Amino acid sequence: MATIWTNVFVRASGVFAVVARSTVGDLVTLQRGRTYKGNLVGEPGPALLGLGSIVPGGGFRGDFKTYGGECPPDLMLMPGDLFVSLKGATKDGEMIGSIARLPGTVASGRLTQDTVKLVFRAPDGETARYLYWLLRTPDYRAYCAGRAMGSAVVALSRDDFLSYPVPSLTSARKHIVGLLEDVEDKLESNRQLVEVLPQIIRASVDKAVNIDQRVVAVLELGAFVNGGAYTKGASGTGRMVLRIADLNSGPGPSTVYNDIEVPEDKTAHAGDILMSWSGTLGVYRWFRDEAIVNQHIFKVIPARFPDWLVFDRLDAVMPVFRGVAKDKATTMGHIQRGHLESTTVAIPTDAAMAALDIQMSMLWERLLFAERENVKLLDLRDALLRQLGSEEAVA
Repeated sequence: MATIWTNVFVRASGVFAVVARSTVGDLVTLQRGRTYKGNLVGEPGPALLGLGSIVPGGGFRGDFKTYGGECPPDLMLMPGDLFVSLKGATKDGEMIGSIARLPGTVASGRLTQDTVKLVFRAPDGETARYLYWLLRTPDYRAYCAGRAMGSAVVALSRDDFLSYPVPSLTSARKHIVGLLEDVEDKLESNRQLVEVLPQIIRASVDKAVNIDQRVVAVLELGAFVNGGAYTKGASGTGRMVLRIADLNSGPGPSTVYNDIEVPEDKTAHAGDILMSWSGTLGVYRWFRDEAIVNQHIFKVIPARFPDWLVFDRLDAVMPVFRGVAKDKATTMGHIQRGHLESTTVAIPTDAAMAALDIQMSMLWERLLFAERENVKLLDLRDALLRQLGSEEAVA
């Protein structure tokens, strides 16, 4: 990328001099973190900002741990502060150069030996927001990949990081950054909904069954239809073939696509309930485009009970199934159909269920809308990032 110069005026000996600002290093210095005591991880304190707190490629990972040990001021971050990983835990290089911003929902954070804080030479919120998004663009990610060092564990040198060119913050780029901030806010709002609404449903169901309940076998919750072996000989085009990895992490480079036609009961539509019964056991609400259900995954088709109740009761009983799978002396723990029949779960009475259904169905639909909206928002964010890093955003 060609260097783009920005004129910045500074006072020197009573006159104004023009200096060039063109790289990350012209904007920030780096404060490296230090080691910590493992036995204090999880104790009350600031968020521990190690590799696990950064999403590969950029972004803050919400499932952080806290640290109850020594936290010198120079290692501390406040909401809005930026930090970066210059090395990765694996040789794939996805983590190097990844940037994160401490969100307002986290009171404070502490660096580790694996992360560095960006200390701005001239603190400016607009510049910080611009740099945060610039260091998530495809151009920047390609820059990091091209300068990765090491074999077992790859790293990006401080000099290479600080040398990354920073295009001038034009009015067009300011507009793109503003849009990216709006998208980020909406994504976070939807994520909070997706987190809290199932908790509301669970609390409502628990309250109802505590008053009056009946017990049914898990198998009675619906039809449990196993997927098929659809990855072998896949065409590489068409619909996604859902494997457990895709349910947990979403589509990625290893996702399989196939043009094959499959029965309706082995096809996943937005809103369908899926349950993995081998390996990593879990229950999922599918929210992406139509896909093909692969083996080791049940498509759960509710019959007598509403979707929200079936999902919640399966999620409630999942610890039991995970315990069964863990106890099996096999290379990959799993449950069998007989466990669906022998395992019971409490549900509300018909009258209580009917009363709950009015509100819970609305919450279920709102959940699905938020999840599907986030898929579109992520696509929009990626398009904006491509535009931000392009030479066209100079007006």
